[in-house]
Amino acid sequence: MKRGLISPAERATPAIRRTLRAVQGLLLGALLLTGLGPVLWLAKAAVTPTQDTLRTPLALFPGGLDLANLATAWTRVEIDRYFLNTVVIAAGSWLVQLVVATTAGYALAVLRPRYGPLVTAVVLGTLFVPAIVLLVPLYLTVVRTGMINTFWAVWLPAGASAFNVVLVQRFFANLPREVLEAARVDGAGPVRVFWSVVLPLSRPILGVVSVFAVVASWKDFLWPLLVLPDLAVQPLSVRLPALQRYVELDVFLAALAISSVIPVALFLVFQRLFLQSGALEGAVKG
Repeated sequence: MKRGLISPAERATPAIRRTLRAVQGLLLGALLLTGLGPVLWLAKAAVTPTQDTLRTPLALFPGGLDLANLATAWTRVEIDRYFLNTVVIAAGSWLVQLVVATTAGYALAVLRPRYGPLVTAVVLGTLFVPAIVLLVPLYLTVVRTGMINTFWAVWLPAGASAFNVVLVQRFFANLPREVLEAARVDGAGPVRVFWSVVLPLSRPILGVVSVFAVVASWKDFLWPLLVLPDLAVQPLSVRLPALQRYVELDVFLAALAISSVIPVALFLVFQRLFLQSGALEGAVKG
């Protein structure tokens, strides 16, 4: 029998029940204010004139809307070009991470080679190595291979994500073995089992890894700054801080709002994968 601070008998009391509901409502409101407050304020400030934002930052459109901020940020500040660069970088990083995570997870969890435990231990060991330690050797590798100012300099290093490999491996390891064995009995080879059986059964974890990959690439600043010095190929995360000194506050906030659209939209689309415990059940067992 589970015990808590409040017994079931006390919880049934009207006064206690009303108090608990009030506390839960206050906590939910505080969480919403903390989580959504900055996002909603940015959306409001993006269409508010600079003077209104400076004088009354918390007022709701005291001087009316200024939708021209969005158009100015998109055209004059060339947010459209940097936005496209960010989309290309995020899409390539997502594809590379997904290919590496699924193939490595399939090999370690389903094919199970004899050296699999050793490889798994090495992959887990890399999680304890700070990323800043690998920055210099990785940069020198990119320079010597001639990938500076190319998207490959961001795409390929993004694939070396031990976290994604471990996450997918744990999910694949808990897939029904009967289904995999039945596919092998029917004559399916390793590639056919991977493409036609494993991947369709793994849509929840693939969605979670996709969100992690896109959001991480979208907000990455240091690595694109180092390997993409050419302004023509830089993403929003690198260009927006540099543009802050040259544009008006309202236009800059509008540019920030535009750059936040994709991460927010991704979370809204895939929120069920995070809220449903069954989506990650296979990945956290063991």
